[in-house]
Amino acid sequence: MSYMVTKVTWAMALVAFICAGCRSGKKESSAAEDKPKAEAKQKQSYPSMGSIERREKAIDDLIAADAKIEKLADGFDWSEGPVWMKQGDYLVFSDVPRNVVLKWKEGEGIKEFLRPSGYTGSTPRGGEPGSNGLTTDRDGMLILCQHGDRRVVRLERNGEFTPIAQFYQYRRFNSPNDLDYKSNGDLYFTDPPYGLVKLNDDPAKELKFNGVYRVTPKGQVNLMIDNLTYPNGIAFSPDEKTLYVAISDPKKPYIMAYDVKTDGTVLNGRIFFNASTLMAPDRKGLPDGLKVDRRGNLFATGPGGVLVISPEGKLLGTLLTGEATANCGWGGDGSVLYITADMYLCRVQTKTKGKGF
Repeated sequence: MSYMVTKVTWAMALVAFICAGCRSGKKESSAAEDKPKAEAKQKQSYPSMGSIERREKAIDDLIAADAKIEKLADGFDWSEGPVWMKQGDYLVFSDVPRNVVLKWKEGEGIKEFLRPSGYTGSTPRGGEPGSNGLTTDRDGMLILCQHGDRRVVRLERNGEFTPIAQFYQYRRFNSPNDLDYKSNGDLYFTDPPYGLVKLNDDPAKELKFNGVYRVTPKGQVNLMIDNLTYPNGIAFSPDEKTLYVAISDPKKPYIMAYDVKTDGTVLNGRIFFNASTLMAPDRKGLPDGLKVDRRGNLFATGPGGVLVISPEGKLLGTLLTGEATANCGWGGDGSVLYITADMYLCRVQTKTKGKGF
């Protein structure tokens, strides 16, 4: 925001400054007392949860030795899609079954941000009707994957939804799940069946596959990948030469990597990381949402919590939340990783910064 300062305003400011210098030490003491209060508010403490597993020394360059997983809030049905709103310095995330987007801000806690978030119909339905993955566009507007309405939309300032992608070859999507923008404005998103009540067997399913798509700024929808069982989390490498897609399939718990051609299409799909050896009764979850830092490391949800994986595909460690963990997202100055873990919202301070910050 810009300000125009007149000569009168400058004169008034000068008088106020001189008078302030003439005030008693009592007023100065009061101001000094306010400063620690403000600092205390900024450094609000939260209970810790889980633990941080360190498999390789390289994780020490990403997560400090004394770092903790902080539990910020709880009581959700299935928290998902955390995204930081830079214009306002707050986090929003989905509670998918409850069809709501919630807002969390330091010092304010949880507030309802948007309802309905993913299903705007009037006929009651079960399953997971709400929004899932969230992101922001280059203008800072919130972009939502809507399970119930089976589309990707932009939330306008007046509270209305503008569709970005609704159909592929005149057929409705299954239930868009997660998404990531390329720097040229192309939006890539996954479309598994989780928003359909009967999943792949739902009679309302119009597409025979669960795809990965691209929608251009002009609204053209292109199918990128059609041979994955349950495509879920999606993200680009910092140089945008690699596209990562997580598969939430207990038989194929993989993170796939694809080369991105200059025209935006993808090829050479291969298994970047196989999480099958990590699956255990005490490590809930499957590959789901994922994010990338500036250095190309992946912070990918999977068995046990958030897997920290090097650009070469080596597991460096795990942020063990103790719960099935759906997604994560960078926030604050870009060095804080916010995590949605079932009924919890939590965070970890890192020594790196997320792509986009």
